[in-house]
Amino acid sequence: MNDTTPDLHLLGALALELSPGTGAERTSLAQAEAGTLAAHMARDLAGFTQAASALQLVTVGAHYDVVELLRPGWPLHRELDQLAARAPGDAGGRVIAFGAHDGKLPGALTPQAEHAGGPLRLVPFVLGGDAAIAARVGETLERDLMESGMAGAETALFAQEAFGLRIEHARFLTLHDLAAMMALQYEHAGLAPLWPVLEAALLAPEAEEWLEQGPEPVVHYVDREARIAMFTPQAWRERYAADAAHASEGDCARLERGFAMFQARQRQFAALLEAHGIPVTFVHCDVDTDSHAELA
Repeated sequence: MNDTTPDLHLLGALALELSPGTGAERTSLAQAEAGTLAAHMARDLAGFTQAASALQLVTVGAHYDVVELLRPGWPLHRELDQLAARAPGDAGGRVIAFGAHDGKLPGALTPQAEHAGGPLRLVPFVLGGDAAIAARVGETLERDLMESGMAGAETALFAQEAFGLRIEHARFLTLHDLAAMMALQYEHAGLAPLWPVLEAALLAPEAEEWLEQGPEPVVHYVDREARIAMFTPQAWRERYAADAAHASEGDCARLERGFAMFQARQRQFAALLEAHGIPVTFVHCDVDTDSHAELA
C-alpha cells in the first residue's frame, strides 16, 4: 500500500454497520469465539479470490472505531502483524486469531473506550505471505471489495451474536477503501478542507501538507505532526476580517462571534487529528507575525 505497510501484506477490516441508535454488548471475544469468527472471515475472503486461502490471515476478536484503524503507520494492523510473527510454523494458508484471556487482549489490541460508541465497528485483518500470491490477491481485493465485498450471512450472524450487536450491513474493506469512505463522510460533515492533511499523514507520513483555505484555520503538517496557527483576536481580525477595520458596535459583536466560531473550528480540527493519532501543536501568531514562517 505504501512504505509504512508491512511487506507483502494487505490490510483491511470486516466493517460492521450497526442499526441506528444501537451499540455493542461486548467489545472483545474469548479465544474460541475469535477463532470461529476468523474462520468465517477466511472463508469469505477465499470466496472473493481463491488465492487468498494460500495466504496467512491474522485478525482479532475485537471491534474498533474508524479512527483507531486510520492512523499513521497503521499501528493496530502492525500490532497484529508483530504478534503473529511470534507464532512458529509455516505462515502459508494458516489463520491466526487473537482473543481475550481473562477479559484481556494481548499486546496493544484493547479497543479504546473513548471511541466505543460509533455506528461503524471494524474488525481488522492482515493478509500476507508469498509475494506473487499476495500481489494478485491485493490487486483483486483493492479492485473489487468496495463494490462486492459483502460478508457472508454466517459471518454477519456470528459477529452479531458474539459481540451482541444489531448489524445492518457487514462487508469487507481494504484500508484504502476505508480511507476513501471516510473522505466522503468528512466531506458530508463539512470537514473536507482538513482531509488532505489527514491523507498526507496516513499515506505519506514523511510528506508536507498545508491547509490555508479561505476562512479555515491554518494547519501545516510536517515532521509527522500538525501545527495549527493560534491567532490573537487582532491577528485573526487582520487576516480574516480585514474589511472591518472601522467596525461599528454591532460589527464588533459580530466579529467576536466570528472569532469564537473560528476557535471552535480549531478545536474541532485538533480533536479530529488527535483522534487519528496525529500529534497537534498550537503555534501562537500575533499581529505582524508571518504564520507561514511560524508554522514552517
